[in-house]
Amino acid sequence: MAEKPQKTKKPTWVIDKERARRAAAAETVWLFGLHAVRDALANPAREKLRLVVTQNALDRLGPLPDGIEPEIADARSFDKTVPLPPESVHQGAALEVKPLKWGNLADLALSGPGRPLLVALDRVTDPHNVGAILRSAEVFGARAVIAPSRHSAPETGALAKTASGALERQPYLRVGNLADALIELKEMGYLVLGLDGTGEESLPDALATLSGRALCLVLGAEGPGLRERTRETCDKILRIPFAADFGSLNVSNAAAVGLYAASRI
Repeated sequence: MAEKPQKTKKPTWVIDKERARRAAAAETVWLFGLHAVRDALANPAREKLRLVVTQNALDRLGPLPDGIEPEIADARSFDKTVPLPPESVHQGAALEVKPLKWGNLADLALSGPGRPLLVALDRVTDPHNVGAILRSAEVFGARAVIAPSRHSAPETGALAKTASGALERQPYLRVGNLADALIELKEMGYLVLGLDGTGEESLPDALATLSGRALCLVLGAEGPGLRERTRETCDKILRIPFAADFGSLNVSNAAAVGLYAASRI
């Protein structure tokens, strides 16, 4: 009797990739706060699973989209009804959703709305900083904010609340390897500009010669700054000039300044 052929064992990396894909498919996010919940409800691209509200919050949200049945919760026990982080300022409104899908880097970079302006974040993990950056990116017309899948702020309720609705409209694209994504952007014609206090050239001086260019501004985490490979991938390292030697900006403020300056050329 012939022996049955043995199944070929999958490589570890294939198994890990399949597990990650299944985990991503099962992942959900709880958004909270009237503004964040209202904007998510109005976003047709957002997959909505469960809306939990107090009666007061429901009255303030206004008309709900078709197919959304709210669960009314008692204001005194709301924190026990919904799995939110401690001390979340939820205002009596929480919405369970699936993370947004923004497509691929090339589509956003080459044919996204507005001028070709992107922001890349190198290990910026604070959701409040990323939320503020998304808000600035929307205000100044950036096509997307890019960050690595690991060691960056994921899509969370805290991020959405800080973004004040921008998360629903401003692409926040997570990529496997940031340096590889920057190289891909350079091949598309983007000039990659790292913002760091060690830059010898100032941002305004450099931008004065770059009118009409597709730009990607790269910012690192506060403290560590840009990683070595990220720095090496940038075409230029630029600094934001300060009026005093002790001046400094946190990453979200630096992003706002950089986006404003780049949007003006």
